[in-house]
Amino acid sequence: MNEAERRAYVLLTLVKGLGPRKRSQLMEAFGSPETILSSSPHEIRSRTGISEDLAQRIVRAESECQVDEVLELCAREGIQILLSNSPRYPPALKEIPDPPDVLFMRGDLNHEDRRAIAMVGARRASTYGKSQAARLARELVQAGFTVISGLARGIDGAAHQAALDAGGRTLAVLANGLATIYPPEHASLADHVAENGALISETPPRFQVRPRMFPQRNRIISGLTLGVIVVEAAERSGALITARHALEQGREVFAMPGPVHSPTSRGCHRLLRDGARLIESVDDVLDEIGPLLEHVESVGTPANETPRATNAPIAALPEPTDLSEEERKILSQLEQLPVAIDQVVTASGLPAHQVLATLSSLEMRRLIRRLEGNRIERC
Repeated sequence: MNEAERRAYVLLTLVKGLGPRKRSQLMEAFGSPETILSSSPHEIRSRTGISEDLAQRIVRAESECQVDEVLELCAREGIQILLSNSPRYPPALKEIPDPPDVLFMRGDLNHEDRRAIAMVGARRASTYGKSQAARLARELVQAGFTVISGLARGIDGAAHQAALDAGGRTLAVLANGLATIYPPEHASLADHVAENGALISETPPRFQVRPRMFPQRNRIISGLTLGVIVVEAAERSGALITARHALEQGREVFAMPGPVHSPTSRGCHRLLRDGARLIESVDDVLDEIGPLLEHVESVGTPANETPRATNAPIAALPEPTDLSEEERKILSQLEQLPVAIDQVVTASGLPAHQVLATLSSLEMRRLIRRLEGNRIERC
């Protein structure tokens, strides 16, 4: 990525009324942002069908949009600019039908973020909904997943906070610019997310939130993931838009049932009737997406890494240093020889459900493998 190309891409994001779909249409017609910006209004209209008013704004962008101020703000605030052709651009987003051509980011992405699950739901969430979101987020982190959400009130905030409290990674995708955190009471939470993951937006830093931006943002939330969990949602909830994007993108959709009398359960129950996977714990996620993880590890590997063959077993990862006390206790009992899970439960002295959850976490980290006959062994 050269500086002129980056500047041109950012300049296009500043043109009023030029959203990601129209930018994609322009890029398909002209090939590069520099070519778009140097074209005449007539040429832009004739090749894309864009309105005269918008074509004029594109041509006047250099004189009317303060792109250099935006670039200086990004540099000052530590906001990175990722273009879709950058090697650091999330590989999963390249697979969706309408990927953003520019991402603004505070924080960092890493290889482990490819094993990501989104959790979305009601802003006016019940105590039950927030507690279930927090529990699931902790379980996902313990199983080696990154938790993604939208930094909104309610379910989003509960999921982000629980992931952070569990020592895990979390990504927040915003509908507004990264220099204007919304809701404002989540400014501190946003800082912690950036320190332990990333804040991501396709809108320039100073852009204020507008209602139409939320559905557009939701395709990025689902696009970054292997699957989406809807914890609470009313019948017209934005979380259902995220679920629809997930289905269109070939991602898995999970829904948590709730009380039949609760308005915020109706959206989840509708998803379940339409074929979403019912979720009670992280094991439901593991059962559904476990076969996808080998593909995830092999796609979009950086140039300095050797991609794994998709038909070969995945090599064991080095033993992590952030194991929980329960994980260390169980690992210490396992030898290379297969051991029955019942023996592990008895020897550990832990409740059976806790052992099973811990084994799932260790399996996701590729520290153990399951064998036939309800047995396990260390990798």
